[in-house]
Amino acid sequence: MRALITGGQGFVGGHLARHLRDAGDVVTVADREVDVTDRAALSTAMASSRPEVIYHLAAMTSVAESWKRPAEYTRVNVLGTAHLLDAAHEVVPEARVVLVSSAEVYGIVREEDLPLSESFATAPANPYSTSKLEAELVAREAVRTRQQGVVIARPFNHIGPGQSPTFVVPALVRRMLDATAQGLHFIMVGDLSTRRDFSDVRDVVRAYRLLAEWGRPGEAYNVASGHDVALSDVAEEIRKRINPNLEMLVDPELLRPVEVPVSRGSFAKLHDATGWEPTISLAQSLDDVIDVERSR
Repeated sequence: MRALITGGQGFVGGHLARHLRDAGDVVTVADREVDVTDRAALSTAMASSRPEVIYHLAAMTSVAESWKRPAEYTRVNVLGTAHLLDAAHEVVPEARVVLVSSAEVYGIVREEDLPLSESFATAPANPYSTSKLEAELVAREAVRTRQQGVVIARPFNHIGPGQSPTFVVPALVRRMLDATAQGLHFIMVGDLSTRRDFSDVRDVVRAYRLLAEWGRPGEAYNVASGHDVALSDVAEEIRKRINPNLEMLVDPELLRPVEVPVSRGSFAKLHDATGWEPTISLAQSLDDVIDVERSR
């Protein structure tokens, strides 16, 4: 298949491009040179690559930053999605589009609600997740009014080699490595009491390609491990691997205004549609993240 990836030079985009090429696809990567809020630029990119599948990864993704720049998150994540779908409808109307949303759209949930299925009510709890849900609504409207083949992926937290240290796992790894190198005996952390559902990015991108083939337009599919783990336990596993003597101290500046206490998803719908299931363990993911950070 001919594939176009927006945001293709980012963490997930890089892994997706490698996976697609390994599968025999012809891949075109669009990143900063193609502004997703510029419909003309998107149309030009599509006209030159003639994709059969478009993976829309380009987005602003930091929950913490979204509190400071909510309008910009709406502009890029919502308007950018609208422009991409408009351009695709005009240039490659038969192309399948995989829109990468986020499990953050479910918001704050109770333990008894878990695991979350796609039918669970959405209630975004931060500007980032609000923008992602609005992008989903734009996609569903494109499916309803002009029968575009848009499939929605809702990934839960994912980690893996090469992720930016603005995200919690590589941030912990980087701080522990730096503290150890500097002879310090502590690092500063945020709220580690929350529980998250982590998948390896290499499993996640497999799911995206399968959804391009087998997903149903207008439907959302969780991409999740089906298990949740406390960030304190993840931090402890990292500490064991890097420096068991480090102390972790809470920095109030690292706390978010609103925090989702626990998140765990069901991947049953994805499995039923595509046969996907996770294959890479959390332990392997942590080892690979640490190896990459040590080599920097």
